[in-house]
Amino acid sequence: MAFQLLDDVLIFPDTALADPDGLLAVGGDLSLERLHLAYQSGIFPWYNEQPILWFAPHERCVIFPKDFIISKSMQKIYRTGVFKITTNTAFEKVISCCATTPRAGQVGTWITDEMQQAYLNLHQAGLAHSVEVWQNNILVGGLYGIK
Repeated sequence: MAFQLLDDVLIFPDTALADPDGLLAVGGDLSLERLHLAYQSGIFPWYNEQPILWFAPHERCVIFPKDFIISKSMQKIYRTGVFKITTNTAFEKVISCCATTPRAGQVGTWITDEMQQAYLNLHQAGLAHSVEVWQNNILVGGLYGIK
């Protein structure tokens, strides 16, 4: 059962109450404060039109940088210098590219203009970060996430 969020109250239900698919709540806004609380609680927004849907799946993919292992073949490629890796130098460009990159079997994106602005606000507050991959000074890859 999804819970209805009130616009003027910053609270989420217990994540244990999420549906089997992870849907927890509906409504609310994408304010910096609400997004910060959501991510601190293991909740994230996912939608492409109103109302906002908030998810707290029981299983998630989380990448811990200290546990990340780069394969030997990738280390070899990296050492050639063909790619340059930076952090937080092109956050807006990374999220824009993520929003516009076609995906097989999917129509459109959940990274709407409103979501992009919300993540830019998180980035400006020091809560969202990006990793960029450059080749010949052209952005060829990247990712963004919440700390």
